Amino acid sequence: MKKLLAAFALTVVAVPVWAATQTVTLSVPGMTCAACPITVKHALSRVAGVEKADVRFAEREVIVTFDDGKTNVQMLTKATEDAGYPSSVKH
Repeated sequence: MKKLLAAFALTVVAVPVWAATQTVTLSVPGMTCAACPITVKHALSRVAGVEKADVRFAEREVIVTFDDGKTNVQMLTKATEDAGYPSSVKH
């Protein structure tokens, strides 16, 4: 019985956690010129796990689709900030 429980426990622990695709909208109020969206999109595209970055200049926002097993919202906002465009999650 102990061997069966040990084998079951090992199986449960060994099962990989599957990453999921997430989408977040970031507010980027510092985008004020036509070149800004290019810079923001480029910065986000360099983050591992980012699948798509849809920049909406008129709304001063970017919709980012990413693999949450490779990146997270904090890494996304850091990427825009490092590029000179601080961002935050739009609610």
